Amino acid sequence: QVQLVESGGGLVQTGGSLRLSCTASGGTFSRYSIGWFRQAPGMVREFVAAIKWSGGSTFYGDSVKGRFAISRDNAMNTVYLQMNSLKPEDTANYYCAARPAYSSDYYFTAASYDSWGQGTQVTVSS
Repeated sequence: QVQLVESGGGLVQTGGSLRLSCTASGGTFSRYSIGWFRQAPGMVREFVAAIKWSGGSTFYGDSVKGRFAISRDNAMNTVYLQMNSLKPEDTANYYCAARPAYSSDYYFTAASYDSWGQGTQVTVSS
């Protein structure tokens, strides 16, 4: 199994940018697809982005398309989420999650991910 730790969250003004990092240990990182999810108080968990284990395919939730970009650096065991043009509605706790390369479920299916980080808080001021 792989263990995940998120970092890079913080307070940013509307229209600003942040880059989140998800660093993994254990397992074989290159054989895991990685997803980002977020959850705000009183709201359900929302799919943000995912990247295939091979790095050739990426997926985004409708609310972040065109603003966020996911990438990975397998040599550093790290996946990044570049967040641009941030809005107050992006305020949430952001989690990264891992699932094995052989998983065939939709990337937005949270239940298909079996390892989760503890989250990093992103707050966008209005």
